[in-house]
Amino acid sequence: MAKFEALNNLYNSLRESSHDFRITTDPFPPFDADKLAKSMEIERKAGENGKANVPAPAALDFDDVERAIIDRVESQRGDSFQILEDQLHTYATRLRNLDFDGHFGQIEMTNHSSVEDFQADVAVGRDELFMRRKDLRATDEELEDFRKRNRLEKRVARVKGKLETTLKVLFIVFLLLLETAVNGVYLAKGNDSGLVGGIGYAFGFAFINVVGTFLLALFGIRQLNRRSVVLKFIGLLSLIFWIALAIALNLAMAHYREISATAVDNIGALVRQRVVNDPLGLSDIDSFVLFAGGFLFSVAALLDGLFMTDPYPGYAGTYSRYFSARIEYADEKDHRIERLKEIRDEHNEKIEVIIQRLSKRRKECAAIIDARTRMTKLFAEHQTSLEGVARIRNFEAMSWRGSSSLSRRPFPLRHAMPRYRQPRSWETQTPHDSSSQSRSIMK
Repeated sequence: MAKFEALNNLYNSLRESSHDFRITTDPFPPFDADKLAKSMEIERKAGENGKANVPAPAALDFDDVERAIIDRVESQRGDSFQILEDQLHTYATRLRNLDFDGHFGQIEMTNHSSVEDFQADVAVGRDELFMRRKDLRATDEELEDFRKRNRLEKRVARVKGKLETTLKVLFIVFLLLLETAVNGVYLAKGNDSGLVGGIGYAFGFAFINVVGTFLLALFGIRQLNRRSVVLKFIGLLSLIFWIALAIALNLAMAHYREISATAVDNIGALVRQRVVNDPLGLSDIDSFVLFAGGFLFSVAALLDGLFMTDPYPGYAGTYSRYFSARIEYADEKDHRIERLKEIRDEHNEKIEVIIQRLSKRRKECAAIIDARTRMTKLFAEHQTSLEGVARIRNFEAMSWRGSSSLSRRPFPLRHAMPRYRQPRSWETQTPHDSSSQSRSIMK
């Protein structure tokens, strides 16, 4: 008696598989003919039927054992066909989920939408540029008319920038503060409040002397450059008025310094009387310095006002309006062009991304079709192997007909003839076929 017979039987039973095919990673595992012969006891039944001369040599139909073998093979073939059908259904679903037609339609709709957005932005920009161009044309006509009326066709306006204008204004402020400080020191001599009182009077004189001269030069004396005789006369009167104002104001300030040092009351009347009767009757050298300094401050303010802008009144303003309209038109044009470029680039970027994604989907589609074709070929090979298992010539040495024939006398020749072939209906009627769609996608 063999040792551990029960344990060995349990060990062998656990080692044996519970199916009739070999374990493999293929979706259609190859059929194990040896396992089938062992599980169906082909050799034993073949020997018994062979001795009994069953089936008869002239029998044309399969007997029960042969039918059982074929049924087992057909069952395996049905299971494999179901796997094939499920796999093809999965591939068809994956192909439908790629939705190339939907994406192509979406691309077409996106193109139409982008074109409409582009055209709408073009229309808005055209309207805006029309208004800016209209303003530019109006200012251009105004400038040309101004040049013709004033005979300035050969000269460009001298337009000051914001920085230069700001510096000129700050220069006036500097003159005002400087003259206030200088005059305050001189006027503090005869003032009861000392330096503080002197600075107060000095600021009043300096404001009229500097700011008044600046405004008079900017709006009055510059009229001398006009073509009109009337305006030239106004400019001449402004120049005479400035000369009189600068001399009288600074003389009054110098006489005020001397009179305030000796008189206490009625200083204003005494200063006016001194300026009228003896304007140059200054006894102190500091008074002459005060007069000369004030006059120089007035001249500096005059020059700053004359060259604050273009010497010809109105020319700089007219040219500035034209220049601003031209800059606004150019900026608006550049802005609209950049806006259209952004719309175009944004559209192209999105389309490029969509094309890249569709390219990936196309590769995925090709992979799906290849996998489906490979699956079909594997099933064909699997079916061929199943036919090989079931055919009589493959059972001559190891299965029912072969074992049975060895016990027969005489040997039945028809048993060696292959008579079994599985149907190939799946080759012409593939379940869930979407090959036409796949071929159209891959074109």
